[in-house]
Amino acid sequence: MRRYWQRKPLLIRQAIPNFKPPLSIAQVKKLARRDDVESRLIWREEGAWQMENGPFARLPKATEPDWTLLVQSVDLHDDAAMALMQLFRFIPDARLDDIMISVASDGGGVGPHFDSYDVFLLQAAGRRRWRYGRQKDLSLQPDLPLKILQNFEPEHDVVLEPGDMLYLPPQAAHDGVAVGGDCMTISIGFRAPTQAILARGLLEAAADQVMARVGLLGGPYGEPPLPGPRLEALYRDPGQPAVETPAALPDSLVQATLDTLAKVRFDDAVAARFLGCWLTEPSNLSVFEPPAELAVDLALEWPERGYLQLDRRSRMLYRGKQLFINGEAAHVPAEPALRALADARKLACNDPRCRKLSDDARETLMDWLDSGWLHYREA
Repeated sequence: MRRYWQRKPLLIRQAIPNFKPPLSIAQVKKLARRDDVESRLIWREEGAWQMENGPFARLPKATEPDWTLLVQSVDLHDDAAMALMQLFRFIPDARLDDIMISVASDGGGVGPHFDSYDVFLLQAAGRRRWRYGRQKDLSLQPDLPLKILQNFEPEHDVVLEPGDMLYLPPQAAHDGVAVGGDCMTISIGFRAPTQAILARGLLEAAADQVMARVGLLGGPYGEPPLPGPRLEALYRDPGQPAVETPAALPDSLVQATLDTLAKVRFDDAVAARFLGCWLTEPSNLSVFEPPAELAVDLALEWPERGYLQLDRRSRMLYRGKQLFINGEAAHVPAEPALRALADARKLACNDPRCRKLSDDARETLMDWLDSGWLHYREA
């Protein structure tokens, strides 16, 4: 992280020795047939790039060259893929995005390109040749279904075996081509929001809080309201003279509107509210499955054995006393046991911190169990 993160590429031979992929190639292809899974098929036909979005009733044969199947957000659909992603949590969850799996026949690839985010490329099966470098010319070829670099000038040329991994910072040019068949590459990608998105989100959160504090619909970032000014005073204009141009906006109203901005609070709490809710918002592909019957009643009697585990689709963050899960700000503070659950994604019921959980926190955990966001597992 000190030397390479967001600075320069890093090739790590045998990053995971004796690596076994979380899914087989057949299982990846099966995912691509589902309509609740995002997938793409990319191939070259007479030298021209082609792309089609899934789901796919039929896929090319493994013996046909030059095709690549990409399956997005596999961690949402498979526990083993989600477990693999946990190895990369030395980087904050707020930056971690998803796992994409690429399956390719001999010669398959997506062409020389660059990404706007950090990525780890872990070779899972077969072999893939990577050419990559930090070039300044990032112009793209026009009129293509893919973003292909117009002038690709690689600095490195390597072949990755299973267990090898390549880290690439944003905008590093790279081109991966399968060498032989049955090639599988796992991409661990990261979020990189633009300043415009962050600014808009902060403004939305502040606006939601303004409305929530006066008892009006606060929007996704309004509940529960944070401490701050109640802007409920009515606009007043005593001394307003009679006018001959009634359609002109009064200077006093314009200035009064500008003056309200000085009263709106832009602070750590508002920024955390926006980021916590936005970054934990579940993917539109996430479908939680509530249990048919709850095995425990945490509000009535806390179990001495077993553990609580977040569903693989659940996202949970905290900052200070604010706690966020699946796009919502929790109505309970981030008590030590709840922060431990967020950090480890599981919590042993005999953890001493559980004894200090408030009644409200236990009821909240029961709500999460009932919603399928959290699961109770026996020891």
